[in-house]
Amino acid sequence: MDHAIQLRTATPGDLDWIYELRHRVYAEELGQHRVEPSGRLRDGLDGDNVYLVAARGETRIGFVSITPPWVGRYSLDKYLTREELPVLSEKAPFEIRVLTVEKRWRSTAAAPLLMYAALRWVAARGGRDVVAMGRTELLEMYLAAGLRPVGRTVRSGAVSFEVLSGSVVELTRAVRERHGRALERLQVGLDWRLDVEFAPRADGCEHGGAFFSAIGTDFRTLARRHEVVAADVLDAWFPPSPQVRAVLSEDPGWSARTSPPTGAEGLLAEIAGVRGLPVESLVVGAGSSDLIFRAFGRWLTPASRVLLLDPSYGEYAHVTERVIGCQVDRLRLRAEDGWLLDPARLAAATGSGRYDLVVVVNPNNPTGRHAPADALRAVIENSPARTRWWIDEAYLGYADPEESLAGLAAVDARVVVCTSLSKMYALSGMRAAYLVADPDTAGELRRWTPPWPVSLPAQLAAVTALRDPGYYAERWARTAELRRELAAGLSRVDGLQSVHEGVANFLTVTLPPSGPSAARLVRECRRHDVYLRDLSPMSPAYEGRTVRVAVRDTAENARIVAACRSALEALEALGAPATPVPAGARDAGTAR
Repeated sequence: MDHAIQLRTATPGDLDWIYELRHRVYAEELGQHRVEPSGRLRDGLDGDNVYLVAARGETRIGFVSITPPWVGRYSLDKYLTREELPVLSEKAPFEIRVLTVEKRWRSTAAAPLLMYAALRWVAARGGRDVVAMGRTELLEMYLAAGLRPVGRTVRSGAVSFEVLSGSVVELTRAVRERHGRALERLQVGLDWRLDVEFAPRADGCEHGGAFFSAIGTDFRTLARRHEVVAADVLDAWFPPSPQVRAVLSEDPGWSARTSPPTGAEGLLAEIAGVRGLPVESLVVGAGSSDLIFRAFGRWLTPASRVLLLDPSYGEYAHVTERVIGCQVDRLRLRAEDGWLLDPARLAAATGSGRYDLVVVVNPNNPTGRHAPADALRAVIENSPARTRWWIDEAYLGYADPEESLAGLAAVDARVVVCTSLSKMYALSGMRAAYLVADPDTAGELRRWTPPWPVSLPAQLAAVTALRDPGYYAERWARTAELRRELAAGLSRVDGLQSVHEGVANFLTVTLPPSGPSAARLVRECRRHDVYLRDLSPMSPAYEGRTVRVAVRDTAENARIVAACRSALEALEALGAPATPVPAGARDAGTAR
């Protein structure tokens, strides 16, 4: 691979070259900074920046700098206040800076390749927006790349800059449209060493379930299912109740070939009876995603304003932002608060009535925290009449089923509660869910529901599961015990910074800033047939360092602990780079 272009995170050995190239370009060539006797130009953010480097063999070609939002400061803070540039506080963007290429390589694809690499790195850390400073005389080039001026110009030395911003999705698309052929050509021989896939997902929301790649999605053989630990998706560790298994095995040929009740009438009646809800307030679907797409597609337009929790279940951001194109804001949950949803902050954010829809996943995925129903009900009841609330209770059984707001949803036209039967009832493969809304809202959604929305095996399984509450209550209690055992085992693994349990059927582990990224840990664990979920793309709040782990049975939990221990030992032996790379002394000039 000596002659292939290499893309990597900078090593400590790259830093002196970065400082030297920065000085040649920004001090000597452009006159933006004074010439330093040392011939080196360092940056006040060097200890926090991440540098990506392009090289060919031993020859370094160029670099780009990224300042993540969790640093808490940007280079732009030197020129403008947060009041003058509110995008820094409102959007929590990543700042992409100092894209610099050696002069002899400037006519090549090195610059777009570095920009593309930076965007992929940002996307892999949950970044949705970027800011940059673009030289005024090159404004047309930045506009063509998808960046847009925010209306602020700054001056540094002899150079004037426009402050620009853009969405990661749009910028990535623009780079691929303008330089797609070159990128495809380069990819063939590219030595891509970043901890993110080269190509972004073309469509759809990124979910767990990568374990199926080890089993085989063509289903030619399922033997590998006994060897793989599927802890990257939140399926139940336990089987459905014996009664469910009995009804499914009674005559599988009949249930496979027979059309189900058209409107799932029996399932609706069972839900109504078990939950104490009016049947006219219920709508069923083939999983919660079916209901999300159906309802949001009816209610929202690109002009709609939506508030999401951050971090939270990624399907909501995908549907509102990428499918419908809504104006989406986020209420950021904070690690220092234990990821708890503060009802006062939620009330303050929603009190103005600016939002058409507020989505609350409770218990939240992936934080695992639960907001008390009384506190959430008080916020909703005091919220403006125009705001609709969507409460996702897919994991409520693991906390307390009595905490449901379904009763409120049946009588309050502003509230909809969505509940999946997949996770709590061990029916993920069946795809059955329902929502609760006032009769008018539910009736409208039923009119837009196609016939036979839930298969006959799924209806049989769901109805039977609801008739066996004792089995599931015992399984939910056992899940809490297994979660505590898994947390205890992982807390004894060297190389993990923290383990956080929550209340549902999963937990999260966080790596220290000086350790490998979450993506590297997940990749290394797969060598042991253990599949975990890297949470980095879900939110910048995770800083690329948090992994979600589904609770499995005792034996598989032991395999998860052993795989994490072995993976971290292997990564330490390889010298897996920390992020960011420490920069050392900062005694010379400071670049923008």
